[in-house]
This record gives sequence, structure tokens and C-alpha cells, in this order.
Amino acid sequence: MADSTKRADDVFDIDRIRKLIELMKEHELGEIDLRHENQRIRLCGAGHGQPVFAGNMMQAAPAQPAPVSLPVPAAAPAAAAPSDVDGPHIAIIKSPMVGTFYSRPNPAAKNFVESGSAVQNDTVVCIIEAMKVFNEIPAEIRGKVVQVLVKNEEAVDFGKPLFKIDTRG
Repeated sequence: MADSTKRADDVFDIDRIRKLIELMKEHELGEIDLRHENQRIRLCGAGHGQPVFAGNMMQAAPAQPAPVSLPVPAAAPAAAAPSDVDGPHIAIIKSPMVGTFYSRPNPAAKNFVESGSAVQNDTVVCIIEAMKVFNEIPAEIRGKVVQVLVKNEEAVDFGKPLFKIDTRG
């Protein structure tokens, strides 16, 4: 009886979704985005993921002033230097989708990147699993990883910061 209530134009029909996934695999499509009236479904395949970078769009939180203390030791001027993980030269790679973050291709392998790793535009920095599809996420920027912001197998939301990249030099 449930089958008789199915609408022919329902984009969330499980058989239709399975057929779309097969078409994606067969034709090596990175993404399918369907809209019909007020329904929408977006499927992303492996190798498709557009990290979002926040250069000038996102400002670092203002530094908290140091508490007033007794005499400052001679090493204090070095502590006043700007941090290597904040500043205008730092880009943020954000999660392009909701899913599970994986820092390595399999449990026995080394991490794709770590703090200090150099990355190019096409360097894979992680995998995000969404709906049993493993999406390799490229850096899409040149620089050096200065901070990994999430842990392996951590759940991530769309737009969650994953990495800080130093774009200098």
C-alpha cells in the first residue's frame, strides 16, 4: 500500500537515488544536483569537494591582552611576535560537506598531511565520508599546513574549519 502512495516526481525515492548513484559511477560524475518544485537532492561522488577558504572573509578573534604582572623577563619581546597560526597569510580549508573526517586513506596508512606538510593545489589533505561515499578533498591552495583542526574519524559539518594553511612563500 505504501507503493501506491509514492509520487512519480519524488526525488527522495530510494530506487531513484540508487539509479542516480549508479549513473554517477558509470559516467564518473562528481556531483548531481536535482531540484523539483520544493524538493532538492544533491549527491557528491568521490574526488569532488570544494574546500572553502577564508582569507579576508574571516578575521581571527582579537588577542586577549596579557594579564598585568610583575617585572617582565628579557624573553618577553619574542612572546609579543605574531603567531604563525593566525594572520592575513593564513587560509582556512573548510569542510565542503557534512560527513566523517579521515586524515588517512586507511587505518594502516600515514596521514595525508600533518603540521609542516607542504601542499599544492591538487594535494589530497583528507577524505570526508558522506553517505558511504568517500570524497577526497584537495587543498586547492599552495602553502604549508600549520595546524590540523580536527581529529581522525571526527564528524564534521559543512563549513567546519579543517586546516590552517600558511600561504607565504
